[in-house]
Amino acid sequence: MSPSGNEQSSLSREQAAALLAFYLEAGVSDALGDEPVNRYALADAAPVAAAPRETARPETQRGARPDPRGEAAPAPAPAPRAAAPSSIPLEDAQAAESAREIAARCKTLDELKQALGAFEGCPLRYTAKNLVFADGNPQARIMLIGEAPGRDEDLQGLPFVGRAGQLLDRMLAAIGLDRTGVYIVNTLPWRPPGNRTPTPAEHAVCMPFVERHVELVNPDFLVLLGGVSAKQMLRTDTGIMRLRGKWASVEVNGRAVPALPTLHPAYLLRQPAQKQLAWRDLLSLKARLNG
Repeated sequence: MSPSGNEQSSLSREQAAALLAFYLEAGVSDALGDEPVNRYALADAAPVAAAPRETARPETQRGARPDPRGEAAPAPAPAPRAAAPSSIPLEDAQAAESAREIAARCKTLDELKQALGAFEGCPLRYTAKNLVFADGNPQARIMLIGEAPGRDEDLQGLPFVGRAGQLLDRMLAAIGLDRTGVYIVNTLPWRPPGNRTPTPAEHAVCMPFVERHVELVNPDFLVLLGGVSAKQMLRTDTGIMRLRGKWASVEVNGRAVPALPTLHPAYLLRQPAQKQLAWRDLLSLKARLNG
């Protein structure tokens, strides 16, 4: 008979240590319970201590001025509410401004890589194994911008080296390109723990380095791989299925760089039927390259 839901399997010390090592290698950073928890609602649901109640005098309510005719005058209007705080915490906004100043001082890609490696304003650097800066040819006409490193990328310190990267190589080969003819970066240079979705604050802090990266490479075309990259670079909330295949432009230091959003190779691994859409996008890119 299988154990009931309330029973827990026992592990030896060696088995428990091996399991914890596996979780650590996989990037697991949070424990999950049996019931889902909406952590975004915890702050709103926090109880607030009620103010002590005062008994109003019969002739007037608290805060109202007595009227000469014996009637209570209306209480003063409440003070206006303070404006809602920014969606990005103040410390992250300050880190983003610091990142912009640091990135602007970088004159070469080597200086940008060193500055990014020394930057302490993004907490992701403390949970990642390696900085994932770039791969490919910085002199190429095409710059590909992905989302965030995965496990394989974090281990090797290079973008798109896992299964999604292998598919990307095949996609490029289909139109006569390889990594010597493109330059590849991500919107985030560090892997989020457990491959979780990056937060808006993490993107805001790292974006100045991405924008400076584009300035220094100065490509003819950008290819935005996936919804996260497209939304960040185009500053839009529109989904990737509506953006893909439609040429747009990314403003970088006063220059409009033609940009093509397309589907992320990792998405195509999960949804192989959508490869036909990616193929259309690749043909569009090839047509632009051929002038």
